[in-house]
Amino acid sequence: MDWQSESPELWAFLESLHRGDILSGTVAAIERFGVFVALDDGPGHPTLPGVGFLGLPELSWRRFDDPTDVVEVGQRVACEFIGSDTYNAEARLSLKTLEPDPLQVFADRTVVGQEFRGTVEKVLPIGILVDLRDGVFGLVPFREIDGRPAASPAEDFEVGEEIAVVVAEIELPKRRVFLSRPDSGQYAGVVLST
Repeated sequence: MDWQSESPELWAFLESLHRGDILSGTVAAIERFGVFVALDDGPGHPTLPGVGFLGLPELSWRRFDDPTDVVEVGQRVACEFIGSDTYNAEARLSLKTLEPDPLQVFADRTVVGQEFRGTVEKVLPIGILVDLRDGVFGLVPFREIDGRPAASPAEDFEVGEEIAVVVAEIELPKRRVFLSRPDSGQYAGVVLST
């Protein structure tokens, strides 16, 4: 559809938006692929429940199973405009950019060598995924990955088990936290927090 000629008011509205604008509206529909938002400003959409659209990755920093774990139909939301989808004539929005990034908060208050207690979230072929709480997860590799120390593959871990881990590295650009086991000896002499 040629949105410029079919819906010039909608097209003009989308062109008036700038990345970083804060838009408010009401959650109009929740689908398995994202959330439609009827924006307070601007026109309605001729074929969709709302001009605003929140893709699943933009709903929350935290993990969730279903979009209804984050929002519900009729809920008022404020979102950041991150771009226009000219194919569907939608304002692409982000809810999570208006919330603190839990990984950044973790990185700001954590040092390499710091010990934590976490819960085994998953045992994967490459290592143990550990929930460090507050939406932060780290990996204890079973084998060395890019020179990082490995946990013994002989160790038997179960989902839900609480274990002690040490922060080996935080990679903010790749959004990864590598962990090791405190008994690996790599951090001998490092003062660990409790």
